[in-house]
Amino acid sequence: MPHRTIATPLAPAAIGPYSQAIRAGDTTWCSGQIALDPASGALVGVGDVAAQTRQVMSNLLAVVTAAGHTVTDIVRCTIFLADLNDFSVVNEIYAAALGGHRPARATVEVRRLPRDVRVEIDAVAVDAVAVDAVAVATG
Repeated sequence: MPHRTIATPLAPAAIGPYSQAIRAGDTTWCSGQIALDPASGALVGVGDVAAQTRQVMSNLLAVVTAAGHTVTDIVRCTIFLADLNDFSVVNEIYAAALGGHRPARATVEVRRLPRDVRVEIDAVAVDAVAVDAVAVATG
C-alpha cells in the first residue's frame, strides 16, 4: 500500500531518524510527541507535567490535522509517563484536549523519556468514513 510522510511546522521536527507521522490509505500512525515548542525546538514546562501535557497534545493534534484527520478520527493512543503518579493530571488535560472523544488507550510508566520529559503520547487515526464503511459492512 502506498504511504506518505506527514510533516507540519505546527509540531516539532523529528529529532531522530523518524517522521512525525506516516499515512497509508485511511490510517495514520503518529510518532510520539514530547513537549517541544515547534518554532524554537525548546522544551516547554521543564518539570511541569501539566504544561508538558498541554504542549504534547497541541503537537499531536497538529500532526493529526496535517494528515487530514480530525480529533474524532483518533482510534488509539499510548501515553508514556516518567512517573505514574502524574496520571491524574495528564489524564485531565488529555481528556480536555480530545473533547468528548474517547479512543482506545494504554498508559505506561517508563524509566526515562527523550530529553527527560515527563510525558510522551502517540496516536493512530483512521478516517471516520472508512470506519463507518466497515461498521455498515459488518453490522
